[in-house]
Amino acid sequence: MPKLLLIDDDPALTELLSVYLDELGHKVHRAQNGDEGLRAFFALQPDLVILDVTMPQRDGWQTLERIRELASTPVIMLTARNEEASVLRGFATGADDYVTKPFSFAELAARIRSVLGRVPGHADKDVAPPTLQHGDLVVDITTRRVWRQRELLHLTPTEFKLLVALMQQADEVLTPQDLVRIVWGEQYLDDVGYVRRYIWHLRKKIELNPARPCYIHNEHGFGYRFFAADPQPGEEVEDSEAY
Repeated sequence: MPKLLLIDDDPALTELLSVYLDELGHKVHRAQNGDEGLRAFFALQPDLVILDVTMPQRDGWQTLERIRELASTPVIMLTARNEEASVLRGFATGADDYVTKPFSFAELAARIRSVLGRVPGHADKDVAPPTLQHGDLVVDITTRRVWRQRELLHLTPTEFKLLVALMQQADEVLTPQDLVRIVWGEQYLDDVGYVRRYIWHLRKKIELNPARPCYIHNEHGFGYRFFAADPQPGEEVEDSEAY
């Protein structure tokens, strides 16, 4: 039974949502603010966190930053803010998904299933080999660890699944739609715009110089291709550059 931690200062919402998720087979724990949520997080070690942005004492951004300092536990941001800048801030801080209020409980439940499906132990077993290696980059699928030149890298569950998807189909061009289907699922096909941002954040973690990538390469007008290569001269890749 997956353990969920719901951190939100709206008691009416959290009570109703907890009942709904309990009926779906989740064990839900609740906290009313960021400080209480962090104490519960370290005590319970949940499988997934549902985190509101606007809260007293410690807001969702500060809470997420603290969680990411010590853990890669999946986090879904839950907020009334739907501006693109707010969404991108959530992804940049390490959120795995972002749901804006008002939302249906069924939609949130679907996103919970999708995010948990990216985490080893919750997803179906992969038939792929347990270790992938290209150049100095090594990925252990079983332990979900990534090394570059023997340095352990810290990826979120979504970043890890995106990297594995690219590495498992190395030398092939994957469109944003391809990556959404593999990493997020069919229900996210309307959100392909976020793939570019996830690629950029992943590059910042695995590339020595994200502006001159050696692993994840743009195929302009098509998508992305993964292969290990030496840095190439030419124009640098900007974080705002589309594929």
